[in-house]
Amino acid sequence: MLKVRQFLVLVSMVCFMSLTQGGLPLADASGNKLPSLSPMLKQVNPAVVNISTFSTREDQTPLLNDPFFRRFFSVPDQERFQRREPKKREQSAGSGVIVDAKEGIVMTNYHVIKGSDEVQVSLVDGRAFTAEVKGSDPELDIAILKIDAKNLAEVPLGNSNKLEVGDFVIAIGNPFGLGQTVTTGVVSALGRTGLGRGYENYIQTDAAINPGNSGGALVNLRGELIGINKAIIAPSGGNVGIGFAIPMNMAKASMDQILVHGEVKRGQLGIGIQEITPELRDAFSLKNGQQGVLVTGVTEGSEAEKGGIKAGDVVIAVDGRKTISAGQLRSQIGIKEVGEDVTLTILRDGNVKKLKVEVGEPQSLSALSNKLHSLLEGSSFENNPDGDGVVVAELSRNSLAAYSGLRPGDVITGANRKRVTGLESFKKALSLNQQSVLLQIRRNGRPMYLVIR
Repeated sequence: MLKVRQFLVLVSMVCFMSLTQGGLPLADASGNKLPSLSPMLKQVNPAVVNISTFSTREDQTPLLNDPFFRRFFSVPDQERFQRREPKKREQSAGSGVIVDAKEGIVMTNYHVIKGSDEVQVSLVDGRAFTAEVKGSDPELDIAILKIDAKNLAEVPLGNSNKLEVGDFVIAIGNPFGLGQTVTTGVVSALGRTGLGRGYENYIQTDAAINPGNSGGALVNLRGELIGINKAIIAPSGGNVGIGFAIPMNMAKASMDQILVHGEVKRGQLGIGIQEITPELRDAFSLKNGQQGVLVTGVTEGSEAEKGGIKAGDVVIAVDGRKTISAGQLRSQIGIKEVGEDVTLTILRDGNVKKLKVEVGEPQSLSALSNKLHSLLEGSSFENNPDGDGVVVAELSRNSLAAYSGLRPGDVITGANRKRVTGLESFKKALSLNQQSVLLQIRRNGRPMYLVIR
């Protein structure tokens, strides 16, 4: 057993020596040469920054804000505003990566800077700068900052599409506010989804990631940025060897749009999709090992319809890269800009076809001007990218629909006892009754009915 362990250690050392660019062998006290990541990290570490965010909130005395307390003790309404507590300054910490030294561009997670009044970037050399938020992509959880500073270092961007399970990676960040910390591991899995809403295609790694690492760098042995650390699964509150990072290719696509347009505008193909179950695999005659995503419907007049996509097609690749899950397909399309062409490899009736489809404008229906239904004023809806139905995209908190219990993110699968497969069928179903709206919705996977009068 001891010989096996010694052999594995020797193999690991050889791998690190051969793969680490600039990782020159060091010598121990006896003159024996040892591999080290130190030379590479000396180039990368100065470009990984600590991010401090500041926000101000004004807390009011809880009892004075309670309407029953004020009524019982006859407290005048104006007293509610005179008895406020002092404003509180709150601070939180995270990490970030300088990706453009000349322009002072820093990439981090959106949730690191969300709701902040001020963002401060601190470098390893002790300098600190107030950052300008250039824009963000909440659905991907990316934010782009800019600092006015000279003599900055940057991390070169790598190609996350070339990652393979088993590749060595290094996570660098600011866990628990301790300061810059380096951990090592491997790519445990690729294409992970299911952590929440948004665009997901995560790199999973066992390199230790802890609170405060969010927004930090995940680099390969060449010192290239291949991911932005985002989240962990932590049943006990600490690292258990399951961390997730946003692939660099996805993050860069968002950054490019933010720097040009100030925001990310994602297009759509106009299709409904779903995962393929074992029963569907047999029904569509998929071969063993063949994976893909089933097209459940195509929106009338959409770019997908123009490109020849049909319900029942199985998408097995996008631009030559395999597609194994609905979440991955959403992400593959989500990094494309409106007007850009994509090549979908599909399986139809047992035959493989390649279709070129243009990414179209996001399709949505808004009821803000009562065009959809007067009872849904203040709401907007989008085709469900994960399958049939429409998603509540936006909802005014003062709207009748909100008071009736509708929530953003609800998936509407039926209206007025008619099945809803997309925006067009939703609009037709709503026209059947002008006095009330009966909605069948799915919330967090649970079906329920809702009436709006």
